Amino acid sequence: MPEKSKGGAWKWILIIVVLAAGVGGYFYFRQSHGVTLNFTTVAASRGELTATVTATGTLNPVVNVTVGSQVSGRISKLYVDYNSPVTKGEVLAEIDPATYQAAMEQAGADLANANANLELQRVEYDRSSELFTNKLISGSDFDTARATLHEAEAMVKIKQASLSNTLVNLEYCKIISPVDGVVIQRAVELGQTVASSFNTPTIFQIANDLTKMQIDSNVAEADIGGVVEGQDVDFTVDAYPLRTFHGEVRQVRNSPITVNNVVTYDTVISVTNADYKLKPGMTANVAIITAQREDSLRIPNVALRFRPPDNAVVLTNAVGGVSVTNTMVAGTAPHKNKGNRGIRTVYVLAGDAAAPQLKPMLIKTGITDGIFTEVVAGLNEGDKVVTSVAQADASGGAAASSPFGGGFGHH
Repeated sequence: MPEKSKGGAWKWILIIVVLAAGVGGYFYFRQSHGVTLNFTTVAASRGELTATVTATGTLNPVVNVTVGSQVSGRISKLYVDYNSPVTKGEVLAEIDPATYQAAMEQAGADLANANANLELQRVEYDRSSELFTNKLISGSDFDTARATLHEAEAMVKIKQASLSNTLVNLEYCKIISPVDGVVIQRAVELGQTVASSFNTPTIFQIANDLTKMQIDSNVAEADIGGVVEGQDVDFTVDAYPLRTFHGEVRQVRNSPITVNNVVTYDTVISVTNADYKLKPGMTANVAIITAQREDSLRIPNVALRFRPPDNAVVLTNAVGGVSVTNTMVAGTAPHKNKGNRGIRTVYVLAGDAAAPQLKPMLIKTGITDGIFTEVVAGLNEGDKVVTSVAQADASGGAAASSPFGGGFGHH
């Protein structure tokens, strides 16, 4: 090919490359600079902050006694009903004692018979002893008389024990309250037969003192590390949705409860129920206060989730705030380094309104209530952190916004 033809071809290739670069630059400039970014900011402010662990539980009496029957029989008398106040030693019900009365009389008669036989054997023993002394009977006969006397003495003791047993069973026909309290359940009706075999039948349930109750709440294993005895608790029940009740963590039990591979721990919360509004069995929605700040610097949690869009101007060499071992790069996710837990990145506005710039700040966070997070270091009161961004084209077209930043479609 002639040299002149080669030079013309390279000339046209160069022209095409320049034109393509110009067109690409034009569209890139239009795309980048034809969009206005409107950032929403919130000033870091001071206020009260409360960290809580939420759970659900059931209200129960502190002492809930199940009263049963040790003997079988028909309920002949009922002295109390639901909600009846009772005192320790009070008779709650009676089982028909006729069978046990007859057994007691029979045992008494058996004892009398055994005593009569004992008297006879004593007389026989005294006579045999005298005859043996005078060598009128053999030693064998004397030993027999003595053994028979001992058998009679043992028989009297057996019959005495049998009589005592029937007397105890007769006493058990009266169902006695073991504690002071209130009857919260009555499981039998008048005339009903209760059968005491391997399991003691339940007749009553008595709550010792309904002015002092407890919540047995199930706290998830992820939250149990922050729960300790003595922490304050706020809770509500569905019966009084507008009222908040208060309690205190009394015990964190170490025994795990596993249901469908979910592990929880029973946390016992003591509750004062002076007005008797709370009733056994109610479901309580519990908020255990694990930490509280009266005047902490705080920012909304949405600011921690904000990420700048691709076309935002970010001052990547201006990271400020908390000094950490592994400096975070602007726009990256929160620290994954275990040594820097609690270190997060937020963005504050820099520059003027016409050309806003984002300045990343490293902050150290503290407690959170799910809406706001405490800032321990890295920000000052009044600093405006970015929470979201909205952008529209220069012609005033529809805007799109996102608290997470990232790319937006160009309209």
